[in-house]
Amino acid sequence: MAYRVVLRAQQKHPVRFILPLLLLVTLLVAVWAESRDYYNLLGVSREATTREIRQAFKKLALTMHPDKNPAHEKFLQVNRAYEVLKDEDLRKKYDKYGEKGLDEQQGGRYESWSFYRYDFGIYDDDLEIITLDSGDFEAAVNSGEIWFINFYFPRCSHCHQLAPTWREFAKEMDGVIRIGAVNCGDNNHLCRRKGINSYPSLYIYRAGQDGLVKVGWMDCTTQEQLCASFQVGLGNTAYCSTDSLYVFQWLNTLDSKEIYSQVINHLPDLELLTSDSFQRKLAHHRWLVSFTFGDRGTASNEYKKLQAFLRNDHIQVGRVDCIADSELCQSLYIHKPCVAVFKGLGIHDFEIHHGKDVLYNIVGFARDSVRAHVTTLRPDNFPSDRKEPWLVDFFAPWCPPCRALLPELRKASIQLAGQMKFGTLDCTIHHNLCSMYNIQAYPTTVIFNGSSVHEYEGQHSADGILEFIQDLVNPSVVVLDPSSFAERVKGRAEGQIWAVDFYAPWCGPCQALMPEWRRMARMLSGQILVGSVDCQRFQTFCQSQGVRAYPEVRLYPSNARSYNGWHRDAHSLRTWALSSLPRASVDLTPESFRSLVLSGQDHWVVDFYAPWCGPCQHFAPEFEVLARIVKGEIRAGKVDCQAHYQTCQSAGITAYPTVRFYPYLGRRRVRTRTHSSTENKEFHLFVINNMRRTATKHRISPSATST
Repeated sequence: MAYRVVLRAQQKHPVRFILPLLLLVTLLVAVWAESRDYYNLLGVSREATTREIRQAFKKLALTMHPDKNPAHEKFLQVNRAYEVLKDEDLRKKYDKYGEKGLDEQQGGRYESWSFYRYDFGIYDDDLEIITLDSGDFEAAVNSGEIWFINFYFPRCSHCHQLAPTWREFAKEMDGVIRIGAVNCGDNNHLCRRKGINSYPSLYIYRAGQDGLVKVGWMDCTTQEQLCASFQVGLGNTAYCSTDSLYVFQWLNTLDSKEIYSQVINHLPDLELLTSDSFQRKLAHHRWLVSFTFGDRGTASNEYKKLQAFLRNDHIQVGRVDCIADSELCQSLYIHKPCVAVFKGLGIHDFEIHHGKDVLYNIVGFARDSVRAHVTTLRPDNFPSDRKEPWLVDFFAPWCPPCRALLPELRKASIQLAGQMKFGTLDCTIHHNLCSMYNIQAYPTTVIFNGSSVHEYEGQHSADGILEFIQDLVNPSVVVLDPSSFAERVKGRAEGQIWAVDFYAPWCGPCQALMPEWRRMARMLSGQILVGSVDCQRFQTFCQSQGVRAYPEVRLYPSNARSYNGWHRDAHSLRTWALSSLPRASVDLTPESFRSLVLSGQDHWVVDFYAPWCGPCQHFAPEFEVLARIVKGEIRAGKVDCQAHYQTCQSAGITAYPTVRFYPYLGRRRVRTRTHSSTENKEFHLFVINNMRRTATKHRISPSATST
């Protein structure tokens, strides 16, 4: 009995401490997870702009960098958070799936402390200098305003020497012209596209427009009588309104900024639209409308310029006072100041601007929106039961990836005009509607096609959207279940090859692979069959196939072969899949090159390459694709120029890879045709067109020389 009492007492102690221990562990895990939150690591909100993220990271980098602080691991976490949140696509994945959606992304690299101190972004903290990137550059320089832009590179010493002067110049010209800067380290493609090849490069941009007012001058030393009639004093400046040609407003200053400010004040205000005139005015004309709530602030003067900037686009500009016409604004679900484009089809077909509240961005939006077919959705026009297909973007205005996607939607809507309608739904206003469709991350893009609903997973680009929709219409990936897998993959015909993706819908890397897998399937069309298996739905089946992790990509020629490559983009996967196909080309030696190509009776296309040549390796699968396309009409061969240097030298080969077409024209000798591009479409067209041209010119049927 004594032992029983002791034993019971010993059993009570673990029970007493287990619950507090579990609570402590749970709390520590929660604290650890909170500290790992990327937004918390940088000290920014989830609504932070890319500029705010850059500024926050720079501030942390200067204090936490390993060069100044031994906390190496902590800085790696901060650096990792910055690398993810500054990238629109990675930020979307993180917001939706957390860190598990980023398993394929490797971090750990960072610059020296001096880079963040001096070179991170020269003008990031200057309010008078507008830092432009590839997303808003075109809208800025085509807005109609005059832009003076400094293209710089962060590590360029001359760029740093110019910086103090550029800052002073920006302050002097603030309000007169726009002063901008482009960091070519972050926007390399933009700078190359603009022909920037030295730093700093200074460019002035002025899109064609008539200006806000006409500007002239009068020499009072030669026009004394005329000046005296206007009672002009020394150095007077005058503004003359078109409403009253002979009434002058004297501007008693010679300072350019003050003249500009006073001229803007004297410009006519935007036309006021009321509930009585709103529907009639917007029925048949395109309008840009500013919705205000009471105090309009300094922006109202800037908005006066819109009438001049949009005149050539035949877009009228007006304003609505939502305090005076509250019912009108409420009927449109407009609850805060905004700008919207009405497209001339009535008051219900409009799009609200969600970009930067700056003139150049609004002008670019207006011009794009009137050409596009994107509508701001509300509960009364949401396409839940429409027969025609709709693409709906569920978004939040504070979300940077959402704002980046909107111009891409406009581009896609133009491409698909008449085939699909496009709409956007603001989930910060229409919470219930977004909850009904289980929207958990922004942006979430969904295609409604009758009773079918498809969520878009892919790049935030017009091309990505078009590819996704094309794949819905004509699927390139076969959806497999255990039965069809056994019948079509395991029981495949001889020579048939399958590539299969075993995935789980909740898996972040699987979601990232999906658009690349569809793209690869289209690229392999007619050569390799491509399928996918949902392992959440068919868990037992996937386990029976030995699938232990997702995504698992396998190739089924004779025996299953898994993909172990580092890169999971469409091109890398395609190259891997094509490597399993039997070769359609032959290796040529000096003897076989002379006997078969130069002296034989077949058309030949020959790839001269070197084993060490990177472009040659990249091009090899493209050559095999061509060899299979023309098989039976043209023979394909390869010459290793490292092993057979003399043969290549006698053929005049000076670069690798070089492709030559050798047509057979009986006893007549013809000059060979050379092609140096390794772009697959251009290459295939080159060979096929040359074959057909040769056959037509000499009346030779290609099939007559087939082997």
